[in-house]
Amino acid sequence: MAKDPKLPQDTSSSEVEAFLRKVAAAPAPGAAGGARGRLIFAMDATASREPTWDRASHLQAEMFKETEALGGLEVQLIYYRGFGECRASRWVANSRELLRFMTGVFCLAGRTQIGKVLKRAIKETREKKVSALVFVGDAMEENIDHLGHLAGELGLLGVPCFMFHEGDDPVSRNAFQQVARLSGGAFCNFDSASARQLRELLSAVAVFAAGGRPALADYSKKTGGLVPQLTHQVK
Repeated sequence: MAKDPKLPQDTSSSEVEAFLRKVAAAPAPGAAGGARGRLIFAMDATASREPTWDRASHLQAEMFKETEALGGLEVQLIYYRGFGECRASRWVANSRELLRFMTGVFCLAGRTQIGKVLKRAIKETREKKVSALVFVGDAMEENIDHLGHLAGELGLLGVPCFMFHEGDDPVSRNAFQQVARLSGGAFCNFDSASARQLRELLSAVAVFAAGGRPALADYSKKTGGLVPQLTHQVK
């Protein structure tokens, strides 16, 4: 694997800073009584994402490492691909188990199914509170008003969507931004070369999901890189 380069031009520092500020400003996760935070990690596994799938599969393991001291994090993986295939793992609490699930998945040509992901998140949080949804994808081929309605429902349920857009497609970018805004989450663009920055951002969201803004403030003090920019934003 090539070394992580510096942040590319289309993922500007100001955009990353804006994303991190929105993470810090999001409503605190609703886990009560010392329960683990619950994070849905959703990915587009259609053919266009095949070149970066393996890298993304390993990046999610970093999310767990930063939350162990907070009592841990439960994660459910959702992915879609092919002709109407959209699957979810069971909730898991360690990176090895989730990584085994992800490495068994290969990309397959098909249309996007973001609506199914959002519906699943609504269903899950009605059964037991979900702290946040992370979505990583590069395209949107659905009705944006339908996605906006579902994102608004998640906002009312207190589930912010943190939308990571790979590439530079303007239609997809706009849709991801709308979903993030309507759910009370945040948007950030990245490209296939920005693995280090994506890892930091995913870890920041995971820490937020596990422990809320106080945990995120502590994490920003020890981390370096992009995350310390959060410190003065945390209440």
